Amino acid sequence: MTIRWNRWCFAGALVLLVWSLWVLEGARKGIEITYRLVGDTPVTVLYRQTDGPAVVVAHGFSGSRQMMQGYSHLLAQAGYRVFAFDFQGHGRHRTPMSGDVNAINGTTRLLMAQTQEVIKAARQGDAPVALLGHSMATDILIRVANETEGIGPLVLLSAFSEAVSESWPCDMLLITGAWEPGLREFALETAEAAQESARRAAFIAPAVEHVSILQSRAGREAALDWLNGYFERNDVPKAAQTGWALVGLLAAVTLFFPFVARIAPGSQATPEPINWRLLLLAAGGPALLTPPLATLVEAEFLPVLVADYLMVHLLIYGALQLCVLVWAKRRLGPISAAGLVLLLFWMIAVFGLALDRYGASFWPTPERWAIIAVLCVGAVPFMLADANLSYGATLTQRILARVTFLASLGLAVALDFDALFFLVMIAPVIVLFYLSFGYMGRVSALRSGPTGAGIALGLALAWAIGVSFPLFAV
Repeated sequence: MTIRWNRWCFAGALVLLVWSLWVLEGARKGIEITYRLVGDTPVTVLYRQTDGPAVVVAHGFSGSRQMMQGYSHLLAQAGYRVFAFDFQGHGRHRTPMSGDVNAINGTTRLLMAQTQEVIKAARQGDAPVALLGHSMATDILIRVANETEGIGPLVLLSAFSEAVSESWPCDMLLITGAWEPGLREFALETAEAAQESARRAAFIAPAVEHVSILQSRAGREAALDWLNGYFERNDVPKAAQTGWALVGLLAAVTLFFPFVARIAPGSQATPEPINWRLLLLAAGGPALLTPPLATLVEAEFLPVLVADYLMVHLLIYGALQLCVLVWAKRRLGPISAAGLVLLLFWMIAVFGLALDRYGASFWPTPERWAIIAVLCVGAVPFMLADANLSYGATLTQRILARVTFLASLGLAVALDFDALFFLVMIAPVIVLFYLSFGYMGRVSALRSGPTGAGIALGLALAWAIGVSFPLFAV
């Protein structure tokens, strides 16, 4: 029965992998994709026709050019010349963000200047340039359009900006997810408040929120229709189901790991069950103690927003859990070098490169290597403790341990909301990390022991955080 089940799992993962790659690569079919620098800004240029209208595409906070592929590929297939770029501090851009994030003449002004450089590079003659952006970028693009000649239509995803007026922008489509109540109301009110001479509308993309709107087929089709209406074009390629294909690809890579893990030598150790008293002590104690202890440490030494605090939080949390495990006489097992290397390779080189090509920037610039190394100081002890605590735990116990850690981050934000608000953004990254890398780590732990798996998971967690959060000049 087990052999037959394994065969079905392998076959299912293979089918999912083939389908996902077919959809994702199909979205690129017929498109020329080149890379260039505009000043120090990395830009991806996508086109099928060299004389098509230009569209500059900008991502949101903690985003990258890769995250905008759903819209970029569809517009390029429809004949537009797309210029997608990384803001300072994001993706492959090597220059950190700087300036006062709370002042219009601070960080906003610097990002506006960067956007205007890309618009200048995209422009052909006197033809208008369209702008498309998500979240943080929407305010930047509205302000740029207000100060720049020759700007065409705007398509803004999950938008909010205090620069909007009844008369400006005059040609704007606001696309908002149905699961974004606040931004949805802003879009509807902004569209209704426009003067009669303005071409302005709101589109509510069904069943999506702030991130999944980037893969919404309805949203992408609405964006293309709006631009076609302005430029009087008729090319309407079908929007590929790239969102589900990306999920399918990453799920397939994850599900393949149990078969890959067999390469590593097996361990003779048997997981020792965790009793509830020990679990509550090892999870609840660090969750309550870490936030107040972490506030005693001066955490402003990394050029990445809140990453320095997060490193301290992980270090204290992991150290406290390891102390509890040692007190309970649960020894850390020997390190399986083969298991460690195999797990780390699969998470970074296979899963990571698949994500980098189709979904989000995952490969660090040189400036981020030192940041990843510092994050390892906290992430490795944290995941080492987590892997050993979870080794003999039931599914319910493992879920409780992870939820407790997320609660500790929430408590930290509550204690210092102004300084640590951006920690809220790390919660989805941690959840996805547990769902995919956590699953692979458990497979590796059961095969080769939890110590090597914990170290590999710590290195991967430091990597994931180090490439996700924006660089910011301290």
